[in-house]
Amino acid sequence: MPTALHLRCRAAALALGATLLLGVGAPASQAAAQAARALPADVNGSPLPSLAPIVKRASPAVVNIATRGTVAERGQRNPLLEDPFFRRFFEAPEQGPRQRQFQSAGSGVVVDARQGLIITNAHVIENATEITVTTIDGRDYKATVVGSDTAADIAVVKVKDAKLAEIPLGDSAKAEVGDFVLAIGNPFGLQHTVTYGIISALGRSGINPDGYEDFIQTDASINPGNSGGALVNLRGELIGINSAILSRSGGNIGIGFAIPSNMVRSVIDQLVKYGEVKRGILGVNILTLTPDLAENLGAKDLQGALVQQVVEGSAAERAGIKARDVITSVNGSAVKSAAELRNRIGLMRVGESVDIALYRDGKVKHVTALVATRGGAITAAADDAAGGADLHKALEGADLADAAGGGVLVRSIEQGSAASQTQLKANDVITIVNVKTVANLKELRAAVKDQSSLLLTVKRGETTVVVPVR
Repeated sequence: MPTALHLRCRAAALALGATLLLGVGAPASQAAAQAARALPADVNGSPLPSLAPIVKRASPAVVNIATRGTVAERGQRNPLLEDPFFRRFFEAPEQGPRQRQFQSAGSGVVVDARQGLIITNAHVIENATEITVTTIDGRDYKATVVGSDTAADIAVVKVKDAKLAEIPLGDSAKAEVGDFVLAIGNPFGLQHTVTYGIISALGRSGINPDGYEDFIQTDASINPGNSGGALVNLRGELIGINSAILSRSGGNIGIGFAIPSNMVRSVIDQLVKYGEVKRGILGVNILTLTPDLAENLGAKDLQGALVQQVVEGSAAERAGIKARDVITSVNGSAVKSAAELRNRIGLMRVGESVDIALYRDGKVKHVTALVATRGGAITAAADDAAGGADLHKALEGADLADAAGGGVLVRSIEQGSAASQTQLKANDVITIVNVKTVANLKELRAAVKDQSSLLLTVKRGETTVVVPVR
């Protein structure tokens, strides 16, 4: 169905054509009459279409979020003052990190008016010590953080004793490329701005390799300040939380990204219940099955995640998953890539039972796995094995154990994890951390404690490798 914008453009074009046909000297009244006839009062008996009713329903649920806070920063400093001996000799004061005050603004969406729950992006409220929510009619409320998940870039804040309007969560799985959408937010501080476009693509990832991504891409204008705002379908349902743009200038170029509502719903449930997201894992190293790999397996049109390795003692091993299996669906929903499987499992509750469809040796079979925590997916003995996240944030996704000849063995690294962004590899043996020799996990744990960056000496086969980790 043509939109009002299309009809207005068509009317303008017809009016211009009429002017050219009538000639430059033709009476203006004749041209105006032609233009008036080109723009009907209705279309097939219905009034000209407008998005105003959708905007009126959805806009009251979109709020402005203003934050204040303090961040530590390091600027240009005298290198001599970094030397403790120099400071003691000249009695120079200790040089701690400088503190900088900041103010920022973003958007949020009310999803539970009764409880005063508002969702926004985690980066909107990051480091905030004061959060103010402003409604469409100008009322201000102080908000507190219920929970925040930086991996999915979703946060929940709460206001008390507020009169709010909420928006229903739609099913983002039903969204299709070409669907019309509205983006509502506060770009550049302009309150309650509405832009219009279509869904340009689905399932986008790679924007933040360390995060859980399944973005909806849209050409509806999204700009700074839109973060945390609503992406709404023509039924007035929330199908996404606007999160990021792809831009060299910092402004909109028609490529914006929104977190799909189904991912938002899963994260909200955990943030409200636990204040954090307890991510589950299967305990597998996986990669996306490409057409070439599918052909090598004798299944030309197969899609899914190819299992490269199964971690010993993991949920996957207990479920009977094996290397060379291709995971094709989770709980009946198709899996088309490794990132999609990682997102699906990572957003499930720990202990949840999941039905997994596998392609193995030309046949499809189903297994049931219990989603485990990162620590729980590794061996339960616990004294001689650990997940890297238990030791250091940069080692998250590494399965570590005491090495037989001394040191710490990297048994496997989960694809897409923080550890996979380092130069560590499976079967590496960590022997030195910074300047400390480590003979086992216990010593590794002590060596990495309170260290922001690490310099690891690693035995890799017959060679020794130095691996910086930050």
